[in-house]
Amino acid sequence: MIAATAVATFAATALLAPAADATPAPGAAATTPAKACATKWKVTGKKVAVRMPEGNAPVAAPDSPVVRYLHRGDVVRSCVEAIARTQSGPAYHKCGRGGHVWRIVRGGQVPATCLKRV
Repeated sequence: MIAATAVATFAATALLAPAADATPAPGAAATTPAKACATKWKVTGKKVAVRMPEGNAPVAAPDSPVVRYLHRGDVVRSCVEAIARTQSGPAYHKCGRGGHVWRIVRGGQVPATCLKRV
């Protein structure tokens, strides 16, 4: 009976006690600066529209409103992509290929098939 109580008490304190590995040091967050987005992409299409998703949609569509245009040779910065899910086939056909991935750039989203990593 005493052994069962001791095991239960030990298990309860182990579950309630915070793990030493899980808590960061007090100054750790301040010493590690946030890494800035450094991924650059070059526009390969002749004239590519930057589109803003309509309403509450997380991903743009080929008929979403155009915010601005990018031209061949422009370099943009993008570290995040949005994936468009469809039942069948690609979500868009741009720059000679179909695809599902939109790169998020300043002002909106661009089809990833129209960009090449620099």
